[in-house]
Amino acid sequence: MSKYVPPFTITNKMLKLIGNIMEKIGNLDNFDNLNKMPVLRKNNRIRSIHSSLAIEANSLTYNQVKEVINGNLVIGPQKEIQEVKNAYKAYEMMNKVNPYNIDDLLKIHGVMIYLTVEESGTFRSGAEGVFDEKGNCIFMAPKPEFVSSLINDLFNWMKENKSEIHPLILSSVFHYEFVFIHPFSDGNGRMARLWQNIILSKWKRIFEYVPIESQIKKYQDDYYKAINDCNQEGNSTKFIEFMCKMIDEVLEELVINTKKELLHINTYVSKLLSVMDYNIPMTALEIMEKLNLKSKDSFRDNYLRPALDNGLIKMTIPNKPTSKNQRYYKI
Repeated sequence: MSKYVPPFTITNKMLKLIGNIMEKIGNLDNFDNLNKMPVLRKNNRIRSIHSSLAIEANSLTYNQVKEVINGNLVIGPQKEIQEVKNAYKAYEMMNKVNPYNIDDLLKIHGVMIYLTVEESGTFRSGAEGVFDEKGNCIFMAPKPEFVSSLINDLFNWMKENKSEIHPLILSSVFHYEFVFIHPFSDGNGRMARLWQNIILSKWKRIFEYVPIESQIKKYQDDYYKAINDCNQEGNSTKFIEFMCKMIDEVLEELVINTKKELLHINTYVSKLLSVMDYNIPMTALEIMEKLNLKSKDSFRDNYLRPALDNGLIKMTIPNKPTSKNQRYYKI
């Protein structure tokens, strides 16, 4: 029996977009892969989660999602709050899973839909379809008895071709094929988007913090149209082109935001360093007085933390960052 090969064609449009994407990744690599920007990284992660859930009709706002992730009380549907908690935990596990391992896929699915549906971490046992707003079935997924073999075929193809096919193309083929197979009773869209990010992050770690989902949310109708067109045409070519376009656009936005964040860091950190002397310990209050600052939150978020993260200043008691005897010195 011949091995399954997902049908698609590599086009000039794809190649041009991949070239654009590689250039933007190069620009972001120059920014040290966002290592100096913990706030931007976390906000991007929240954007990914909020957008991916919103595509699936979760009604919580970005700020509500942020509050749930920060452990604060949020008034809203309990199921939707649980979906946020689950998604955050799943995304936090990105760098701990093998994107070519089905057991890991099942494990992450169990996390993604924990306490929200009965079938968790297992392939579906019933029929599944996609319906429009009027209740009309626009797509019927393969029968449940075929799911396991179809997923095995898809993962085997990825493992055999991960060194031959560009990760941007391979991950997009996976995304489309996974949605077509619809292997779970719930969470298929969320898992497809997360898993594409995981595949890409194993190639370039920066993709752990690239909110591709937020771009898909902006073009949600086009996203579903690309999937439907591919269903009709019997190949994933259009979907690959669509996803490359989404990735290119969100990276363009990230390049701009990263430049702004670097400028923000540089401006505040430069002011901080200008009032400190080398190897002379100072309390936070002493530094704030020299900067004429009254807000502890502003001082911590804009001045102190970026300087510490960049290794430009150090703590006298690093193992007890909140100690009342803590001092900071420029190195």
